[in-house]
Amino acid sequence: MDGRVMIVAGSDSGGGAGIQADIKSVTALGGFAMTAVTALTAQNTLGVHGIYPVDTEFVAAQMRVVLEDLGADCIKTGMLHSVEVIETVAATLADIAPDIPLVADPVMVAKGGAKLLDDGAHSALVSLLLPRSTVLTPNAPEAAALTGLSVEDENGQHRAGEALLELGV
Repeated sequence: MDGRVMIVAGSDSGGGAGIQADIKSVTALGGFAMTAVTALTAQNTLGVHGIYPVDTEFVAAQMRVVLEDLGADCIKTGMLHSVEVIETVAATLADIAPDIPLVADPVMVAKGGAKLLDDGAHSALVSLLLPRSTVLTPNAPEAAALTGLSVEDENGQHRAGEALLELGV
């Protein structure tokens, strides 16, 4: 089975983002999507109305049983909303998937403006996940938040990109 992608992210009940959107993308590209859910959201086109975290031991268990049985060609992360989830995902990857390429989407703020990353999780994201990432996919506000740089034009994009590379991506 080629194109096995382990997705570690939150669930979007509206289907427009999160695990649901990632599964659609992987499937449309001919891959095989597998998942570890980090949080459940009550979400629609109007916004995020609630976030319910999944216990970190269960996040790790989801990752372990899938990776140990099916393996993966790539791992893609999305909403890792807390320090504890980021630490759990980073430790699990280091333990059982250290050489599998990681695509990290640093989901920090929903399209409607809802905050999706707890206080304190920013530094865990930068120190634990970014250096492990093969590819990082921030949008402009996320790149600005990660680097402290303004990302409002092409020059800002280049400066932020260089700063992210310096963080170990």
